[in-house]
Amino acid sequence: MKKKMTAICLLIGLGLSAFSLVEFPEAAIDNGIVKAKLYLPDASAGYYQGTRFDWAGVVPSLEYKGHTYFGQWFSTYDPKLHDAIMGPVEEFTPLNFDEAKTGEEFLKIGVGTLIKPDDKKYSFATNYAIKNAGKWTVNKKSDHVEFTHVMQDGAGFSYIYKKTVRLVKGKPELVLEHSLKNTGTKEINTSVYNHNFFMIDKEPSNENIRIVFPFDVTGEGKGFGTIINAKDKTLRYTREVVKGDQVFSSGLQGFGNTSKDYDIRIENTKTGAGVRITSDRALEKLVYWACPTTSCPEPYVRLSAKPNEEITWKVNYEFYTF
Repeated sequence: MKKKMTAICLLIGLGLSAFSLVEFPEAAIDNGIVKAKLYLPDASAGYYQGTRFDWAGVVPSLEYKGHTYFGQWFSTYDPKLHDAIMGPVEEFTPLNFDEAKTGEEFLKIGVGTLIKPDDKKYSFATNYAIKNAGKWTVNKKSDHVEFTHVMQDGAGFSYIYKKTVRLVKGKPELVLEHSLKNTGTKEINTSVYNHNFFMIDKEPSNENIRIVFPFDVTGEGKGFGTIINAKDKTLRYTREVVKGDQVFSSGLQGFGNTSKDYDIRIENTKTGAGVRITSDRALEKLVYWACPTTSCPEPYVRLSAKPNEEITWKVNYEFYTF
């Protein structure tokens, strides 16, 4: 048994070593206060090639005042794995999925058109075949990276989607600036959320992590009332989240219909590091998920763009210590 375990550990070590030697297209940004690394979209060599999340803005690392905020929270890596991704990453709900027949296309903004393989319901964990990945262009600067995704006639939709990941001059802030121009003939109606895979100073999901809202929050779901409690304006763990635990709420409650409630803080009280997340859009829904390595408030906003209409929205991250 000892020899068997040694062999397993050796194989894992060799696998991690091989992974660490792989170079992915990337960019570094720095404003003298915050520095971060981004992985860039690439259909063949990119770090993330899955069909769940927007390919723009994968942030494997970000540092502020010696504190770290993101990292590899998962144990198994594959470029096409749906959640092998890091940072404040976003997912758009699919367009035309229910209308598409088996073998036809549907669209995910920031990914491309995908093939519907059967008559089952949409599943974000499914690795759908990509038929049309659109065209990505990337403009790298010292303190920001601009991503542009152009889709022409993807499942009947066309758009120009721009996302800029920018460090604000002179401030400990990162902002995600978005624009979506509908260049097609069909109206675009979708939702987008940020999964926020936080790992503040690599602290496990435990009593040292707290999530604070500007409203009295309530929540039901797996682990709520046992592993985590929603009380007043705060989510607090009662113990460490361990392997096999389930912490998930499909919809925290208490927020209103203005952007002032899109104001979420997640803090590591052990190391005194936190981040405040705000937006210029109102919350549509607020999901919460956690595993042993990451705690994730997932705020949704609703988006709609008529033909020839261009819409914009922002999400701001303010890093601080206390």
